[in-house]
Amino acid sequence: MTLMHPLEVAGCGCDALDQGQGQRLMPISAALAVIKDWTTISAGGEVIGLEQARGRILAAPVTAQAMTPPFDNSAMDGYTLCTADLRGEGPWTLTVSHCIRAGSPADMPLQAGQAMQVFTGAPLPVEADTVVMRERVLRSGDHITLTRRPKPQDNIRYTGEDMRPGQLIVDVGRRLDTAAIAAIAAAGCGLIQVRPRPRIAILTTGDEVRSAGTVLGAAAIWDVNSPMLTAAVTGAGAAVVEVIHGGDSLEALRDTLAELCQRVDVIVTTGGISVGAADFVKPAIAELGGEFGFSGVALKPGKPVSFGRIGAAYWLGLPGNPVSALVTWTLFGPQLLSELTGATSPAARRRHVVVDAALTHHTGRCELRLATLFGFDGLGREVVCCPQETKSAQVSRLVEADGLVFIPAEADSIPKGGMVEFLPFNS
Repeated sequence: MTLMHPLEVAGCGCDALDQGQGQRLMPISAALAVIKDWTTISAGGEVIGLEQARGRILAAPVTAQAMTPPFDNSAMDGYTLCTADLRGEGPWTLTVSHCIRAGSPADMPLQAGQAMQVFTGAPLPVEADTVVMRERVLRSGDHITLTRRPKPQDNIRYTGEDMRPGQLIVDVGRRLDTAAIAAIAAAGCGLIQVRPRPRIAILTTGDEVRSAGTVLGAAAIWDVNSPMLTAAVTGAGAAVVEVIHGGDSLEALRDTLAELCQRVDVIVTTGGISVGAADFVKPAIAELGGEFGFSGVALKPGKPVSFGRIGAAYWLGLPGNPVSALVTWTLFGPQLLSELTGATSPAARRRHVVVDAALTHHTGRCELRLATLFGFDGLGREVVCCPQETKSAQVSRLVEADGLVFIPAEADSIPKGGMVEFLPFNS
């Protein structure tokens, strides 16, 4: 077994200076800590059926309602018998007295010297102590012949061996995936209590932005961020309740934000958070009395990413360039949603991978570079390939990317086969 350690270098970008604004940028870890410290679990919940449960966060523990399985039953198609009836050396011949199918009761006793045919899931008579798979017997008419002595308890599922009444099956905070839903159904629970889905509003900015599919006029571009973030947000388990495009106007953005913060849990904005003359999102929030948890993070791309509160709503400000918006959402969005829902199992986890070729890097900020999973090396380590740079506006490269790798702030290069952290896209 190979123990893999994260790449460590002197410095982590904590003291990175934003040359444009002359301010210290917050490291990624500190920004994530701010989100954790500022965010509280949303109140309330709802009761839903299991068919609606995938991706939801459990709000009340699920316990087993009864014994599972509720009766001793056969683990396969074959013949059930009592091993004490097999005296002396084989072969042994037994009479087949009855056939029990799944869903039928075992209401006839098993007599000495007899066997019963059973199918997978069929209940067993109390006298039986083993099931012999049908491939290991020779049947002739109403008789079977065994040449190998079966062991007691073979191929039997015993009452309560999986679950017992009151046993905790799935705890609060679990993100309900296929496995958890299967366990809940097996526990006999058809209805469960889940956290409310966070209500998200997506507000894009930029006078140049037009909906995809429309005819572009001079100096106009298609809107990538609205459909991209709608997919990312819903894939992370939240509900997008409104998608709005705002122009580059302080008054209009202020009024829109004032209205949205009364109706949603989180407002996600794109663009308008830098220091340009037409960047009005943060001034609008300030005029509304909003609070800023962080404004600027030592990463590339996505340095202007910001977080705060407007009234009762949380605000996550993403850059306007689509790749930067997706990078910063992938870093901070699922964390925010997990804190809101009390999720104990985040949708995406970092893991260690190695790079298939050497990478160079300008020191100063942690760089998140698009990465494509490439298989495994001879040591069984997962391999990724990365471009030599990530350009914030080149959306075509996203198609091949499976996620992001982290290049530490003070690392000027990563050698071929060097280890980095990988964060998958959540959808």
